[in-house]
Amino acid sequence: MRREEKAQIIEAIAAQLEQTPDFYVTDISGLNAEQTSELRRACFEKDIKLVVVKNTLLSKVIEKGTAEAASLIPTLEGPTAVMFTTTPNGPAKLIKEFAEKMGKPVLKSALVQDCAYLGAENLDALVNIKSREELIGDIITLLQSPAKNVISALQAAGGGKIAGLVQTLSEKE
Repeated sequence: MRREEKAQIIEAIAAQLEQTPDFYVTDISGLNAEQTSELRRACFEKDIKLVVVKNTLLSKVIEKGTAEAASLIPTLEGPTAVMFTTTPNGPAKLIKEFAEKMGKPVLKSALVQDCAYLGAENLDALVNIKSREELIGDIITLLQSPAKNVISALQAAGGGKIAGLVQTLSEKE
């Protein structure tokens, strides 16, 4: 591969990392053509970009990034495929699903929400990461809960409990 081709690949990887800063480094070696095709199809359906890269080229791009990203460099050994995503836990769920069926892909490392995860033992933690939309939904649910309790208490039995309590308090005075 010529120097110009390498520079173009490095630029393409860097541009992809700017668009989708969350990525997973995996090992998909050992999958046959049919299994690889099935994995790529599943990635496409879940809006995950799967790219097989040379470790040296990927490490050159990662070196220019943050210290967290640079901590992934030691995991760049052997065949490497990178999953770029906008959904933080999407690739983790996909990896877990396929690993149960086929034994591959294997998670080497991941950089998700500016945190580095090294090794396959972090797969369960990555599966449980919530996306931005899920976190916003949880916050809204928490904020609505007290208001729902008050409204349901007022509506229960025609508000008799609350009205009785207010009447008792007013009679004490």
